[in-house]
Amino acid sequence: MADPQKKEEAKQSLLQTAKKWGENPVPPALLATLVFAQHARPLQPVPMLFPPLLLFSTYLNLQGYKIDSAGTTAALSGTYLVLAGRRRMGFMNKFGARGIIRGATMGLCLVNVVGGGLAYSFGSRSKEDGKKSI
Repeated sequence: MADPQKKEEAKQSLLQTAKKWGENPVPPALLATLVFAQHARPLQPVPMLFPPLLLFSTYLNLQGYKIDSAGTTAALSGTYLVLAGRRRMGFMNKFGARGIIRGATMGLCLVNVVGGGLAYSFGSRSKEDGKKSI
């Protein structure tokens, strides 16, 4: 039988891992790279609004605003996920290079929504302000 304490620790560890993911500056930069790769050629103006905003979120994170950056990343990732989910793709096109990149982008968006949402929801502004003043 599985020990209930170990299940609780595993659950807590999963939440902590997702929260750390949301506080990391790399995921929004990676998402900006993937979005740019998909929509730069041919140029699609609406999706190309996301890379600069995601890079700004990375900049916020590097300046010490981890909670605000996590919220921004989660919001932008969720918006892009809805936007990308509306486009239809043929069955055979899903397994080409564009389809694989699109799938990876949407998966990363989903992970960013969860991780960024947890980091924004459970982040402590008092701890963040204490780190910036030093």
